[in-house]
Amino acid sequence: MSHTKLCELLRRVSEVPGVKRVFVGSGIRYDLVLAGDQDSGYLRQLAEHHVSGHLKVAPEHVSAEVTAAMNKPGCEVFDRFRERFDALQQGKPKRQYIVPYFMSGHPGCTVMDMAELAEYIRDNRLYTEQVQDFTPTPMSVSTCMYYTGLDPFTLKPVYVPKGREKKVQRAMMQYREPGNQGLRARRAPAGRAGGFDRERESLSGRG
Repeated sequence: MSHTKLCELLRRVSEVPGVKRVFVGSGIRYDLVLAGDQDSGYLRQLAEHHVSGHLKVAPEHVSAEVTAAMNKPGCEVFDRFRERFDALQQGKPKRQYIVPYFMSGHPGCTVMDMAELAEYIRDNRLYTEQVQDFTPTPMSVSTCMYYTGLDPFTLKPVYVPKGREKKVQRAMMQYREPGNQGLRARRAPAGRAGGFDRERESLSGRG
């Protein structure tokens, strides 16, 4: 996949008389950046000319089971992108930051999966401005999983968080907010992950 034409388009728009700066504010597909050709210098061009301060991307989750249910790249792809972006910050007087979009309550996501995500956010000092609880929408595979509790491709059962647990999962992702400190999770069904009280305490106590 080549980003050469996109790079040329950004350059041409930047050269339009009266245009001071051209910023990409809607987010980018970080996985396609890694899959694209390196010769185009797309990511470097973005970092040097088209990022106002924060670059939006949407890994959505870091747990392998959840990203598989979402049909999204695994966490290792996001980590590689972060490494490349961070390398481009060397020597800059004003550092740019990645703003990741994450989701809670998606089919396949347990409380412990959210604990994994919360620890990842904490340990990597990520800024979580964009967070969302999963909402079923028509004609999507995720909505099919939500209502049937099955993976439509394999017909295997998929865990579906609902009710209060969805609120708990979102609170875990936003554990720094004072309003979420008192939230507790009831014991999860047999065979599913629980232990939110313990995870919340460790997250709050370590930053």
